[in-house]
Amino acid sequence: MSEAIAISVHDTAPVWRGDRAGDALRRSIELAQAVESFGYERYWVAEHHSTPALATSSPAVLAGQILAVTTTLRVGSGAVLLPNHSAYAVAEQFGVLASLHPGRVDLGLGRGGGGSPAAGARLGDPLGHGFDAQLDDLNRFFDGGLNGVRAVPEPEVPPRIWLVGSSAGSAVYAGRRGLPFVYAHAIVGGGAPEALLAYRESFQPTEAQPEPHAGLAVIAVAADTDSRAESLANAFVLGQIQMRTTDPDTLLPTEAEAAAHRFTPPEQAFLRQRIDPQFVGSPQRIGPRLRELLHATKADELFVLTQVPDHEARVRSYELIAKLF
Repeated sequence: MSEAIAISVHDTAPVWRGDRAGDALRRSIELAQAVESFGYERYWVAEHHSTPALATSSPAVLAGQILAVTTTLRVGSGAVLLPNHSAYAVAEQFGVLASLHPGRVDLGLGRGGGGSPAAGARLGDPLGHGFDAQLDDLNRFFDGGLNGVRAVPEPEVPPRIWLVGSSAGSAVYAGRRGLPFVYAHAIVGGGAPEALLAYRESFQPTEAQPEPHAGLAVIAVAADTDSRAESLANAFVLGQIQMRTTDPDTLLPTEAEAAAHRFTPPEQAFLRQRIDPQFVGSPQRIGPRLRELLHATKADELFVLTQVPDHEARVRSYELIAKLF
């Protein structure tokens, strides 16, 4: 692949059957150290609540652990779901990170809630004044304070704020606010070319962001053979099926469990719906398809989400993808 493009990591810290959340979190830290050596640009962690299979309930805490054991990666959130939080608390948390690791902290924001209504009711912005006002407040806290209230510590280099979304509406919002934007193809496949075009057309330059910067987040599982990659990827999709149909509190199945499972026709349809728009296979299979999507979207950066039960295979997948670039 000849395109010069930054590659980065998106991580949900998946918890597989037989493991504990601590195992998943420690593996995320190990993965960050590995991908740093492969030349990745960023390592972002997601936000999920009341989901035992995903251990990323606190992006700032996990990002701090990763920052402490890496030296060149930019590290942050993909994304902090701002409606779940006080803008003041987010500014303080990421102010600590940026003070400890100047120039290496990203604050990716999402406009959704990322959990059940019951979980959302126990989170939430205490002022209840909406994402737009929250974003304004966040910017003010990183620029001297708001109404006499300062977010301390005040980092010399504030975190870089991004917007992460899965719709053209989010893309346009990011453009109008002059923010870098990441389209979540991993959630909604097929809409990236339209969304990133809308982002560029709506972009309003700012002092902090004079040019648009468009990222694309995909699910990718690379292995030495197509069949091995598919076997690895099927485990996470089976876990999604189980969480949606039988047990929302289940952990994710192992590769052996997925191999032994006989997918019903509706399950097979869901599997194909989740896998086909993404990138699963050997480098020879996924490389041309990645090149095609990057050309169609003109993305500036590729974020890769690899959720597989074998940690060594997960590291290997990121290594193979790095070699494509």
